[in-house]
Amino acid sequence: MRIERVDLDISSRAPGGGVAAYVCGDDDVILVDPGGDSDRLREVVAEAGVAHVLATHHHPDHVGGIAAYADEATVWARRGRESEFERASGVSPDRTFTPATTIQTSGGTVEIVDTPGHAPEHVALRVGESFVTGDLAVAEGSVVVGAPEGDMRTYLSSLRRLHARDPARLYPGHGTVIEAPRAVLGRLIAHRLDREDRVLAAVDAGTETLEAITDAAYEKDVSGVADLARATVAAHLEKLAVEGAIRWNGQRARPA
Repeated sequence: MRIERVDLDISSRAPGGGVAAYVCGDDDVILVDPGGDSDRLREVVAEAGVAHVLATHHHPDHVGGIAAYADEATVWARRGRESEFERASGVSPDRTFTPATTIQTSGGTVEIVDTPGHAPEHVALRVGESFVTGDLAVAEGSVVVGAPEGDMRTYLSSLRRLHARDPARLYPGHGTVIEAPRAVLGRLIAHRLDREDRVLAAVDAGTETLEAITDAAYEKDVSGVADLARATVAAHLEKLAVEGAIRWNGQRARPA
């Protein structure tokens, strides 16, 4: 089944900076993650006709263009998250999906796959042997999984589940298409576990505050993305606390 990428001129703090929407199918296509609108996206959609529109998650750079297509397509949102979707996109969904929901197109069947962590409602789409993955993975760098919305435990589980499915290719919302999925997914898992080790070591050494633990956990200057770094470290602290490795009350961390 065809997967066509359309790069959108939208600013983003994600690795690679750019934002991509995807058109899945041959005719009466599924439009995924229209974070904005553009002449090129309109052209691609007009050639095939759009039947369905959905987002992998509700961040503005993935839903900002949904309203432009709402009158000509069925708009989908995750069941139980309809209100959040409407607030983010400005559109009331026509239908809802759950993990394992399938949507039929002229080119075949697209399956919704649960991949929470970056956002609680995050999903990917299986298209043949490949996946449209939103903000689950990036070819270079790493994905922000920031508290309070991001959940590091579920993010790592999502990476592992997709790794186990041995996908042929990943089509991310940011950065280049991922041609070696298992290698990239393995790298992202290892990166998160390495950061977790640094966070745990800082707490075991007596570092208590989020700011101080963040300073200890990063070996490079992150002053330009300090808010994202702190949110990521907070997500690691929450994971470690749930697993009983440390104590964390949202203000101070202590060894278990």
